[in-house]
Amino acid sequence: MLWEGPLEKIDDYRWRMPKSYKEGMRVDGIIYSNERMLKDIRQDKAAEQVANVAFLPGIVKYSLAMPDIHWGYGFPIGGVAATDVDQGGVVSPGGVGFDINCGVRLVKTNLREEDVRPKLKDLVYALHNDVPAGVGSKGEIRISEHEERKLLVEGSKWVVDHGYGRQEDIDHTEENGAIKGANPDAVSSRAYERGKNQAGTLGSGNHFLEVQIIDQIYDEVLANDFGLEVGQAMLMIHSGSRGLGYQVCDEYAKDFIHCLSKYGIDVPDRQLACAPVNSEEGKAYLGAMKCAANYAWANRQCLMHLARRVFEKVFQLGPTKLGMDLIYDVAHNIAKIEKYNINGKERTLCIHRKGATRAFPPGHPELTPAYQKTGQPVIIPGDMGRNSYLLVGTRKAEETFFSTCHGAGRVLSRSAAIRAGRGRVISRELENKGIIVKSTGRELLAEEMPEAYKDVNEVVSVVHGAGISKRVARMKPIGVIKG
Repeated sequence: MLWEGPLEKIDDYRWRMPKSYKEGMRVDGIIYSNERMLKDIRQDKAAEQVANVAFLPGIVKYSLAMPDIHWGYGFPIGGVAATDVDQGGVVSPGGVGFDINCGVRLVKTNLREEDVRPKLKDLVYALHNDVPAGVGSKGEIRISEHEERKLLVEGSKWVVDHGYGRQEDIDHTEENGAIKGANPDAVSSRAYERGKNQAGTLGSGNHFLEVQIIDQIYDEVLANDFGLEVGQAMLMIHSGSRGLGYQVCDEYAKDFIHCLSKYGIDVPDRQLACAPVNSEEGKAYLGAMKCAANYAWANRQCLMHLARRVFEKVFQLGPTKLGMDLIYDVAHNIAKIEKYNINGKERTLCIHRKGATRAFPPGHPELTPAYQKTGQPVIIPGDMGRNSYLLVGTRKAEETFFSTCHGAGRVLSRSAAIRAGRGRVISRELENKGIIVKSTGRELLAEEMPEAYKDVNEVVSVVHGAGISKRVARMKPIGVIKG
């Protein structure tokens, strides 16, 4: 169904939805897109969700959407919104999403394409065999609820302390792999049950391990700072908080519906159920959400450790010669409490980034020393047939609360993609392009076919052109493991 609401062109990369569009909108909407992609955006009701988010109490400046925007639960995927904590600002589980801290980890290697190609099938099959993936998969880490509570507070540190990685991995992870304020008491027993055997599992859907080759450098100075060059082999990991995170979102999204009447909140969609950040309910959700976020960082740390073991086995090289060092691990699907200057005053804001990535600039006080000079690495995966990108945050991104896109963004629903894939062998099509793919099922490959997604090259050109993140390097996929 075509969305026909008003969008005013600001420039080649930004479009304004005036708050006069719907009575009750507190702020304008801003969508980042070029003219061509705007046609895709109008094909579903994601833009309407941008308008609905503008109803949230305490929202400041704009209801924002990145160029990978598509229909989601409550918020659009690709949505960003900031609420003023001290002015009745709310937090909404729909503004974070079900897969809390779904995120991406990028690992460099000392290998080059000519080293990897002769062993590519062995590598892909070994990764598929040794890294648990798929719906309901279980990892090799088995922990009691007592230990799980520790993991939810310590995140990556708990995993590294138990032999799954090294200290420098923590130093190169957003929030050092554990956001402060996690409250294990705010997590239900059902969520604990779902999470206790899933640490170190890839999951299903769009989650993946991907062997990539750098095929283009955009900024030689920054690439050199990161130790990257054309022809270098990389590993990208995309996964989240598994069943534990889903359970947290599901329970709080339902519970928050009663908060609408309790706090006199009027929103046009019950999926935007929310509570004031400073309320008892808001604090409980944030405490549970942070637990799920820490679980996701721990999960990706485990996955990287398992992948390192596979690389060592396949290439018969030790850790030093392989050089599998973490560039960065960045979250999307998260709410963060951050300080911003709004109309000349410092404000404490709750930043919802749903299908959006934090993009702090050089010198930002919350960045670790490793990135003070470069700015925060931003990792934007594409589909399994095209490209992925490494970018960095910029000062101009303050206009988006230092946020940028998180991926390509779907243009076909999963069911539509399956219909489009009937009679085709997606794995063979990709192999003809030099890409070896393994997955847990044929239908999944159809769901994730390249045509199901926007062209990530075009999406990234928007955020780069708008100046809210800066391209450093582009990678092409050569080996893919899908959950």
